[in-house]
Amino acid sequence: MKARDQQAPRTAVHPAATLAIILVCYFMILLDNSVIFTALPSLKASLDLSAGQLSWVQDAYTLVFGGLLLLGARAGDLLGRRRVFTAGLAVFSVASLLVGISPAGWWAIAARALQGVGAAVVAPSSLSLLTASFPEGRARSRAVAWYGATAGIGASLGLLIGGALTQWISWRAGFFVNLPIGAVMIALAPRYLPETARSRGRFDLAGALTATAGISLLVFSIINTTRAGWTAPVTLASIVAGLVLLALFTVNERRAAQPILPLRLLASRERAGAYLARFFYLAAMIGFFYFSTQFMQDVLGLSPLQAGLGFLPMTAVNFAVAMSIPRLIRQLGGTAPLVAGIALTLLGMLWLSRLHAGSSYLTGLAAPMVLIGAGQGLAFAPLTSAGIAGASARDAGAASGLVNTFHQVGMAFGLGILVATAAHAGTGSASTAVRLAAQVSAALTAGSILLALSLIAAVALIVPAAAARRRHGTAARETRPRPEAASATRVSTSSGTAADGRLEGAVR
Repeated sequence: MKARDQQAPRTAVHPAATLAIILVCYFMILLDNSVIFTALPSLKASLDLSAGQLSWVQDAYTLVFGGLLLLGARAGDLLGRRRVFTAGLAVFSVASLLVGISPAGWWAIAARALQGVGAAVVAPSSLSLLTASFPEGRARSRAVAWYGATAGIGASLGLLIGGALTQWISWRAGFFVNLPIGAVMIALAPRYLPETARSRGRFDLAGALTATAGISLLVFSIINTTRAGWTAPVTLASIVAGLVLLALFTVNERRAAQPILPLRLLASRERAGAYLARFFYLAAMIGFFYFSTQFMQDVLGLSPLQAGLGFLPMTAVNFAVAMSIPRLIRQLGGTAPLVAGIALTLLGMLWLSRLHAGSSYLTGLAAPMVLIGAGQGLAFAPLTSAGIAGASARDAGAASGLVNTFHQVGMAFGLGILVATAAHAGTGSASTAVRLAAQVSAALTAGSILLALSLIAAVALIVPAAAARRRHGTAARETRPRPEAASATRVSTSSGTAADGRLEGAVR
């Protein structure tokens, strides 16, 4: 590799401005991933969407975001991260405008997919630019801490901001707000963000397209069952086509010189378990946000802003518990908080699944939200760590990208499954509130099953693999020669025979 590809991160000339630009843009991406939730009932009524169409407004974004995430990260490596970051920001801003002026459901869905393209470029480039701008040490640690805090704050504030804008102006305002922010950030980026050196390599475009198209077709087939059923020709054809495309993706990844998904990453039981557990966990959690906000507004009669505030028991506890995670992991290791976190989330979801038309906010929603918030706070950090555990230096970026990919794809699949489950509940009721409450209960019951699968993946794969890795590390430390023994070996091998040289290399 050439020296220009190994440039050390340099200190930003204007560190505060550099960090602010990166965090504001990252916040904007996160905001649009959650601002939509409290706007769902208003958006559905405004565009006259069916349940399936409404789910695609979210799924179109998450599918494209997750499917192109690794390709977006690769683009930054090959073309320069600032250049790619700015281009992705422009795409995201234009797509936000298109969502805001949507005259019909198909327009909103297509524009959300375009937003996913921009997000898939901006998200990985923002973290890469942060590490390129701040040298390793205290400055980078502080910047990364702010980056992590932005992730948590962005998701929580998105619910509040979405609710406030929907109530006071329109659901469209949540997307229009991206335009001035994006324009200012695009103007400031060339002045304050460093351009990174380009590296040589190839785009695995075939891998990105076959994976995204294959997953999209499978999600479409699930959602299509709400209208046509499992035996409909369109449903069956979509399933077959999706499976064929995913098979082609696997073949392509085996043969590609620089695949977006190095299949060797799945050889580790700990990492594979982390990806699988994250997939099921996020598949359930998307249903929690999607259906809880509709229950609060359409059954309890809360306004969009009140619904956003209604999530505070979960977000506040989540934040408080997440702040204690570093200390807990030092004391207990990562697997105990992980298993406890998923188990608490499962208990909270089971409690939520008992919702009915007569449920109150405090006992039906707020109380179980506390359990879910505590579970999320405990689970996410160790689940992320397990997803990159043991990855080599050359695979570290791909392993991290896979964590985010399974995060987004899990949400897309989960929403499809839960919407399909909800569609067949409460059909015999004449009351809209009773029917919707039954649908929410059915969806959250299915979400509980998904969380149980996440817990099984964690216990069966992550826990034993992590224990084995720790035992192996302990054994390696115990068998490592003492410094004085190593010195003696090096002295004894200084005569220079071939065998002695190999021995010295082994000791070192």
